[in-house]
Amino acid sequence: MPKPKYHILVCANTRPPGHPKPSCGSAGSQQLLMAFNMGLMQRGIQPGEVLVTGTGCLGPCEQGPTVVVYPTGTWYAKVTEADVTAILDEHIVKGQPVEKLRPDSVWN
Repeated sequence: MPKPKYHILVCANTRPPGHPKPSCGSAGSQQLLMAFNMGLMQRGIQPGEVLVTGTGCLGPCEQGPTVVVYPTGTWYAKVTEADVTAILDEHIVKGQPVEKLRPDSVWN
């Protein structure tokens, strides 16, 4: 398998009901994983060219779901299914982080 051009990490961490700290899993990250994978197929991006991986906790739980795109190391916070299209079309296809999603604002 050739080295992927991009690797999209989607926090899929879940916590038990009633836990005081939020989690990306309870905020819809499983739907995001499916949306990214379906979106890549719809765009004709070949398997292995872009990897999509569900992860454990990435840290900024209050701002989830969190998505990180490598190799640029760009973090997106509070990602919705509607944002997946912009991330795929602008960041993955065109190579530019999606400014309207305030990339890396998780660190501000």
